[in-house]
Amino acid sequence: MKLVKIYKEDLQIAHAILMRDGQATREYMYIKCYPLFKAIYDNYYTDCASVVELINQIYVVIMTPGRETGRCQLQNYRGESTLATWLKAVTLFFCYNRYERKGRLPMTDTILDEENNDNTDRLIDIVSSEDIDLSEINRHDAERIIASMPNERYRTLIRLRYLENMTNEETAEALGMTMANYYNKHKLAKEQYAKACRKEEAYEY
Repeated sequence: MKLVKIYKEDLQIAHAILMRDGQATREYMYIKCYPLFKAIYDNYYTDCASVVELINQIYVVIMTPGRETGRCQLQNYRGESTLATWLKAVTLFFCYNRYERKGRLPMTDTILDEENNDNTDRLIDIVSSEDIDLSEINRHDAERIIASMPNERYRTLIRLRYLENMTNEETAEALGMTMANYYNKHKLAKEQYAKACRKEEAYEY
């Protein structure tokens, strides 16, 4: 059994933020994590006027209780990665959601890596559950973008899930994948699709 390292100090910081400790929040999010947020702000579409506004937005995101559960996102942080890595995952999904809604794409794939560990992808999986919206793209254009994706299996996954409107379970079954493997490949396929969209957009302009 693989032991999971628990970042106890980060759990304490998260608890302080949850308790609305202004000093702890300011020192951690606005000072210590400022370089992380600035790297994301400089390289990804955020729809924010400044880095501070981005941090303010992320604070709202992690502190707002969900309608169904009544729990905010920060309450789900369990210390299995550093809090900064968890915040990076939340912020990247925030950017992804913004460019999906606004029809804008990240400017680059480069992002400051605060930490490389096995938990990062899993954290992104947890927070990046939003699907691709092809409603504003005609089928011919969508097919062209999908066809430009280099990985054949990822092309098939995107086509089945979003053009044929299969459920996640049906798509996983069609591809002969377990659900755990499917969700990992689904994330990678969406990333590859986003890159194909960026190339398509650059070509058009």
